[in-house]
Amino acid sequence: MRICILGTRGVPNHHGGFEQFAEFFSKFLVDNGHEVYVYCSSLHPYKKAKWNGVHLIHKTDPENLIGSAGQFIYDLNCILDCRSKQYDIILQLGYTSSSVWNWLFPKKSKIVTNMDGLEWKRSKYSKKVQRFLKLAEKLAVIYSDVLVADSIGIQKYLKEEYEVNSTYIAYGVQTEGEYNDKVLDELKLKEGGYDLLIARMEPENNIEVILDGVVLSNSSKKVIVVGKTDNGFGSYLKEKFRSYKHIQFVGAIYNLPKLNSLRKNSDLYFHGHSVGGTNPSLLEAMASETLICAHDNIFNRSILGDFAFYFSNKTDISKLIAERHKVEFEGKVVGSKDLVVREFSWNKINSEYLSLMNNL
Repeated sequence: MRICILGTRGVPNHHGGFEQFAEFFSKFLVDNGHEVYVYCSSLHPYKKAKWNGVHLIHKTDPENLIGSAGQFIYDLNCILDCRSKQYDIILQLGYTSSSVWNWLFPKKSKIVTNMDGLEWKRSKYSKKVQRFLKLAEKLAVIYSDVLVADSIGIQKYLKEEYEVNSTYIAYGVQTEGEYNDKVLDELKLKEGGYDLLIARMEPENNIEVILDGVVLSNSSKKVIVVGKTDNGFGSYLKEKFRSYKHIQFVGAIYNLPKLNSLRKNSDLYFHGHSVGGTNPSLLEAMASETLICAHDNIFNRSILGDFAFYFSNKTDISKLIAERHKVEFEGKVVGSKDLVVREFSWNKINSEYLSLMNNL
């Protein structure tokens, strides 16, 4: 098949989740004999026309000049280019800045759209932006031939909201990751001597709830918070918990082996995400064999099942911290690792996408 992937900043991955998926999946497709094209932002540092057999199409992206509005122009440039290429399948990853142009897609190509999370629910957006994102979601539903939900929760939502069927294919993870324990020395940490929270500083990630629970527990154990704090909410959190010396904001860490080591050597790993589909950092935590305490919602429960503890408020957090010495956790850690190997390996996820495309 002749397949293109758009909706990312390009490969190899220099940005985030969809770029990581595009990197793994595009190479998988090439290895299976398909002709693959990935659209890349002109701002992407990799400028060559090919990567591991994948054709790269670089299109103008003015985001560095005009901010987020540049994403709409970049997506338009990609879709216009699609019209002349005669792709069998166009895989669209996300819809926030592209679905307004979906009516321009070539009629003979099959459009497969990964619907991402419930972007319009994110509190960082104004009411006006939230309304636009809800419209963008609806347009993606209208103009796609097949919808992919990377979470059972998203699949259920699409059925209830739009009365449409979608194909559930989760996000993937490297089940045997690399580790770099030097990060423990860098942050002056000891194995099992700290709890860990990794997240973007956004209200729907329940960081404040988790840290309120830490304070309520009266525990003096270190809590390491990884994530950029240069936005308004991050600054607010740093100021609110400034007097609690055992709560340490260490900023963003993008080195995956270091993140894997932080997860593996933590005592408790808090996952507060409450909006979206399969969260990559949650799968990475499962693969790192850490004891997970996750926010209680359909997205997290559909991934973790019985192999985690759950919280809904600061009291739940406080209770778990206070009673951690009584917790029987080994079965949850082993079960979580076995589950991620069985259900979320990249080979399984890539194969499910390819099977979907073969059926199309």
